[in-house]
Amino acid sequence: MTNTPAQFPEPAEEDQETIGATGQAEDSALEKDPTDWVSGDDPMTESQRSYLDTLAKQAGEELPANLTKAEASEHIDRLRDQT
Repeated sequence: MTNTPAQFPEPAEEDQETIGATGQAEDSALEKDPTDWVSGDDPMTESQRSYLDTLAKQAGEELPANLTKAEASEHIDRLRDQT
């Protein structure tokens, strides 16, 4: 039995929405407040820790190392907005 990927029609170019580097999601309601995250009380991820460490050093700040995912996200947003 051969697995073949599902075929999806290509949308017309003017209908293509992008996210990331140059695009923006059309529905800002998709952004949840970090305090509303189901996993927001979990410890921050290693990626968050590394990025937050870099941002905090650049800002000359020290932050607790035991932040939750939600707290880390809020600090990341705050520190990115300062630069």
